[in-house]
Amino acid sequence: MKVLMLNGSPRPNGNTSVALHEMEKVFQAEGIESEILQVGGMDIRGCIACGTCSQTGKCVFLDAVNETAPKFQECSGLVVGSPVYYASANATLTAFLTRLFYSAHFDKSMKVGAAVVAARRGGLSTAFDGLNKFFTISGMPVASSQYWNSIHGKLPGEASQDAEGLQIMRTLARNMAFLMKSIALGKEAYGIPAKEPATPTDFIR
Repeated sequence: MKVLMLNGSPRPNGNTSVALHEMEKVFQAEGIESEILQVGGMDIRGCIACGTCSQTGKCVFLDAVNETAPKFQECSGLVVGSPVYYASANATLTAFLTRLFYSAHFDKSMKVGAAVVAARRGGLSTAFDGLNKFFTISGMPVASSQYWNSIHGKLPGEASQDAEGLQIMRTLARNMAFLMKSIALGKEAYGIPAKEPATPTDFIR
C-alpha cells in the first residue's frame, strides 16, 4: 500500500512541504509507504485538448506527467498539496493534474484522494475545493480531517508553528490510512461497485 504525494509549491522546503511531511510521518507509523514528488517548480504546460492521449494512452507532451502516471496507477492514495495564489492552487500544479487525470486512462475509482492547501491568511477554501474536483470526477473517495485541510504560514517553514494546522494534517493522514485499508478489505470481500456504461450528453441535446 502506497501514497503518492504531490507538492505543488515551487519551494521544496516551504509551508506546503511542512504539511506533507507531517502526514508522511503518520503514514510511516501506519505501515504505509509514501513518496513526495516536487511538482511546483517544474516546467509544465497546460492541456491543449489535442486528443492524442485517447489514441496513445499518454500525453503528447513527454514530461513528468507521463512519468508520474504509472506511480499514480500503482498507488492506493493520492495527496495533492498546494500553496494558495489568488484563492487558487498553483497554476503549474493545476496544469499537471489536468493532464495527468485526463491522459491517464486507467480506472482511478476507489483510490483515496486528499487535498492540502497552505496560505498566509485567506483563499484556502476555494483552492481546496478546486483540487477536490479532480478526485470527485474520477470516482475517488475523498479523505477528510477534523477541519478543512489547510495550514497557515507566511515565511518558508513558518507553518511548523501552526499547531492546529499540523494536527489537521495528522488527523487527515490517519483517516486516509483507515480509508485505504478499509477499501482494500472491502475489495477482497465484495469487489468494487459495478459501473454502468457512460452516458455522456451535451446541454444542447
